[in-house]
Amino acid sequence: MTTVHGSPAKNGRHSRDDVAKAALRILDEYGLPDLTMRRLAAELDVQPSALYWHFPNKQTLLAELADRIASRGRTDVSPSAEWMSVTSAEAASLRDALLAYRDGAEVVSSTLALGLGESVPLSRLTSAVRLGGFDDETARRASTALLHFILGHVSHEQQRLQYDSIGVAAGNGGTGNATGTLDDAELTAAEGAAEFSFGVQLFIAGLGALAAESALTAIP
Repeated sequence: MTTVHGSPAKNGRHSRDDVAKAALRILDEYGLPDLTMRRLAAELDVQPSALYWHFPNKQTLLAELADRIASRGRTDVSPSAEWMSVTSAEAASLRDALLAYRDGAEVVSSTLALGLGESVPLSRLTSAVRLGGFDDETARRASTALLHFILGHVSHEQQRLQYDSIGVAAGNGGTGNATGTLDDAELTAAEGAAEFSFGVQLFIAGLGALAAESALTAIP
């Protein structure tokens, strides 16, 4: 194994993108606790010091992963789109993105708490909410509150899925059989999606009511 001591331009072994992709593979296979710089270096067949050309510490690496996870399935928002449907679609898309990677919600949540990364999930939601004509402060607060709900809900879903996978959660063992009955994992996923959608719709309806109330009070 060749130890890398030179600049990235000179060693040419792995790009920033290579490092991030390898980190996502490790995250998905082993989970966040086992995503270490040492394990990542071994995966790429380099010394740990080589990674710091691209990411000065693990926190900046996680920020990059958070942005990549949250960007998954991202679509452009049309200025003419109806804000409620766009916000609902963005929330569902973010849930899918977080669930696509093991511990995805935890990675994004921890990065946001540290103020790192580009805050991709928050910008996605804010852009959608702004379509409703809300001022910047209201759009920011509403998007932050909705994002907290999304992260909390998906974090709970991922914990439940992990517990189910090792037979810890109640009702393990499954109900799947030749008649086509859904097993526990499928039921958990279906229930999670339904509960998530219900929560998002409650949030959007409340925000819509707030907008209507503000419009009435603005009438002279």
